[in-house]
Amino acid sequence: MAEILLYFGTEISFWIAIMLFFAGLLAFVISTISGGGGALLLIPIVSWCLGATAAPPVINLGTFIGRPVRLYLFWQNIHWRLVGYYVPSALLGALLAGLLFSRLNANWIQLMVGIFLVSTVFQYRFGKVDKTFDMPLKGFIPLGFIVAFVSTLVGGLGPIMNPFYMNSGLQKEDLIATKTANAFFVGIAQLGSYTFFGILSPTLWIYGLILGVGATIGNIIGKQFLSRMNMRQFRFALIMLMVISGLVMIINHW
Repeated sequence: MAEILLYFGTEISFWIAIMLFFAGLLAFVISTISGGGGALLLIPIVSWCLGATAAPPVINLGTFIGRPVRLYLFWQNIHWRLVGYYVPSALLGALLAGLLFSRLNANWIQLMVGIFLVSTVFQYRFGKVDKTFDMPLKGFIPLGFIVAFVSTLVGGLGPIMNPFYMNSGLQKEDLIATKTANAFFVGIAQLGSYTFFGILSPTLWIYGLILGVGATIGNIIGKQFLSRMNMRQFRFALIMLMVISGLVMIINHW
């Protein structure tokens, strides 16, 4: 059966739904054990299934649905003081990006972010270095605005914030927990802006929900793998994902 006609008249593709479910599951297993990047991993497949314009709202909806479970799993590790610096400006960035969603082309920003992510493998000497600079908490105020603004436009920036979290002293569970808390609050603003400006249609809502169910299961599975990793393994996985994410962004730009 190629099409499913839902009871309220919204038609979705059965095979696209299956692909989005398993894509969300796999992306968030990888994301949990390597400090993020699930949204970026989803951009190519969601764009292929639904089109480039639909990808950002569907991915942000799907990843948002998967976050409550991750918050529950890592609640004790959240660095709430950092969240307090990051979230207010990030909310403003997400709301502004929702207003400008259909008017801006963020491809050149993806290229710059991709180059920065690839460079982290040299900054951290392939995982042998814990920190490359001191990151003050106040620095998360402008970062929150910029990252939320751009991720609302493109659907994900990969683990762009990981170097800043690492250089503020966060590692492993603390990094994932704090990053998830920040992303959860920003996700509320992103979905609010998508909905208010009519970007999320009923069909896209359904696809986003399916993606989110897969992401939720992926978070649970990934947590089990993470508990078996030591700090050196986690740091190496995190840096490798940053490099891969950066290469994907650079390739997608061209």
